[in-house]
Amino acid sequence: MREVYGRRDFAIIGELVEPETRVLDLGCGEGELLAWLKEHKDVDARGVELTGTRVQKAIARGVSVYQGDLESAVEDYPDRAFDYVILSQTLQEVRDPLRVMRGMLRVGRRAIVAFPNFGHYTVRLSMLRSGRAPQNDLFPYDWWDSPNIHFFTVLDFEALARKERWHVERRIFLHGQRKVTFLPNLLAEIAVFLVGTSA
Repeated sequence: MREVYGRRDFAIIGELVEPETRVLDLGCGEGELLAWLKEHKDVDARGVELTGTRVQKAIARGVSVYQGDLESAVEDYPDRAFDYVILSQTLQEVRDPLRVMRGMLRVGRRAIVAFPNFGHYTVRLSMLRSGRAPQNDLFPYDWWDSPNIHFFTVLDFEALARKERWHVERRIFLHGQRKVTFLPNLLAEIAVFLVGTSA
């Protein structure tokens, strides 16, 4: 499994995004993924990032990024302004994940969401052994210092997609450098979903 800027999920997202499309990356960090998509897929790349220094670095990479709160940023865009709206490794950090996802699917034809799977066996074992909030490669923070405020699993996300009647076009699960095809809720460290609306 190849990586883009050291991120396996970026490589998967890069495969999912079609060339010459309009892309919005929410919580785009320093713009690494957007710059890669712009260079390799010739996309019209836009981003939103909260931290000013990251915004400056993204702009230095040649991508259009503005500083703002991603949870309210989608309200600034009209319906179907983008082909893809990306949220990578951030859904677990937002205050209102459902509002964010609904907004993504309003302003974009498709949403690409990548998140760490809290159902991974190492997380389960960590809690079982220690009786405390897990700490591992997926969740390296102390509970009181963690940006993660929603701990959800592959099954939780799929249940939400069914409830909201979203159309899941692709599911890709990763463990280390390998794709997972068996028991992803137990064996996948990272999940990447390509989602659209059923309407």
